[in-house]
Amino acid sequence: MPPAAPGLALHELLAGSPALAAALPGVERAAATDLPVLLLGEPGSGRSTLARALHAAGPRAAGPLVEVDPGAFPSALFESELFGYRPGAFTGAERESEGRVARAGGGTLVLDHVEELPLAAQPQLLRLLAERRYAPLGGREQEADVRFVAIAAEDLPARAARGLFRADLFYRLEVLAFRLPPLRERRGDLPALAERLLADLGERLGRPAPRLAAGALDWMLAHPWPGNVRQLRNVLERGLVMAAGAEVDPPRPEGWEGERPRRLAAVEEAEIRRALAYTRGHQGRAAELLGISRKSLWERRRRLGIP
Repeated sequence: MPPAAPGLALHELLAGSPALAAALPGVERAAATDLPVLLLGEPGSGRSTLARALHAAGPRAAGPLVEVDPGAFPSALFESELFGYRPGAFTGAERESEGRVARAGGGTLVLDHVEELPLAAQPQLLRLLAERRYAPLGGREQEADVRFVAIAAEDLPARAARGLFRADLFYRLEVLAFRLPPLRERRGDLPALAERLLADLGERLGRPAPRLAAGALDWMLAHPWPGNVRQLRNVLERGLVMAAGAEVDPPRPEGWEGERPRRLAAVEEAEIRRALAYTRGHQGRAAELLGISRKSLWERRRRLGIP
């Protein structure tokens, strides 16, 4: 998923990624509700970008978007960070502090890395989600006028099953759950994704829209991208900074040249077959999904022996 401006519309995000749109059926309908949403996936797969797009496409788009990482705070500090506190609530509390819930009033509260929240702090979050009420430390109870979007690792369901995460909290979060596929599962997005990232990077650096050098896309299609879109962006940014002209030729991984023929052919054939299966053999739609022309798809099928 291409990182973009925080206000990027959800339909634009999905339109720029056919494979992502196919993997997230119902996400646009979920955005239009006020229900909690859980986004599962690997780091760098675009969970935060989708969270911002959900906010922008939802009924609270005019309100604030506030993010908090529960795992970044000790259990004892999480409550005051989330709910705030009043003067005298504890030693050192000399003035009022507004918590993240209050700051997100009328808008969306994004809870990042929820799986890292200590068990001792999870009941507080459960009550907030279930009752939409909370009390600042040393203050009166009040309503939480926010929508919740939670971001977690793919293994959150397994953690809940093993007792490492409260099952009732997980069930409350997964009312509307979506898994973002890693980049290696949607390689058909790479051509359009790389083009969009380069355009964004070029604009940020005040350069004309750059283009990929010949052969660069070949290794990008075969590379596993363990860091997902975040890693791809970093590689393209490094290549753009080092580029002498209008072409960007990102540095290849060590040993790439010796691996290229075998790996590229296998990946290319697998992606073409997957696109054809998804479109039920429709040549035009498969080419669009892969980001190539119908003629290019036909030539590649003939070369690879794909009927």
